[in-house]
Amino acid sequence: MNLFDIIKTGGWLMGPIVLCSVVALAIVLERLWALRSSRVMPVQVIPQVRSLCRNKEIDAVQLRLLRTGSPLGAVLAEGLSQRGRGRAAVKESIEQAGRQVVHSLERYLNTLGTIAAIAPYLGLLGSILGMIKVFSVFSAAQGVSDPALLARGISEILFATAAGLVVAIPSLMFHRYFHGRVNELALRMEDEALHFLSALECGEGSEVE
Repeated sequence: MNLFDIIKTGGWLMGPIVLCSVVALAIVLERLWALRSSRVMPVQVIPQVRSLCRNKEIDAVQLRLLRTGSPLGAVLAEGLSQRGRGRAAVKESIEQAGRQVVHSLERYLNTLGTIAAIAPYLGLLGSILGMIKVFSVFSAAQGVSDPALLARGISEILFATAAGLVVAIPSLMFHRYFHGRVNELALRMEDEALHFLSALECGEGSEVE
């Protein structure tokens, strides 16, 4: 039995289940790409900022470029913009920037979590509707004189439940993994930004507004 036959056997609710699987796969691939350490926390960002500070080249243009370059750059830019206002202001700005970065890193994760939650119910609903149909047909036509035929019909209907679980289980696993990954990256970015800005000797006269 090929994939098309399985989808056809599972009933019309297999359509939404397949759609959920396509969306979930797209989100997983996109987030795996977006949440790489090399993209979120590029190794060249801190040496670049250190060089800019050493040469007193921190200005509005450089801060804007830093904010748009990477999530870590956005956190560092917010800290640098408040550097002349004391450590408390720097820490608060970094934490605020971190929350904004976390929001962007969690993009599409609510959708993935929704798919993980509804896919089993779609499969269960498909199976229930299918079993109602099977029992109705057997009751009207043959009764239950052929239990083997009835069992075969029910087993085919259960493809819908299996399909729902096949979509839901990986979606839930990746949803939890991505949330943990985002939290880990957020903590690393905040710690690195705070330690860097604490140790950085940046001229107070630099333009960081």
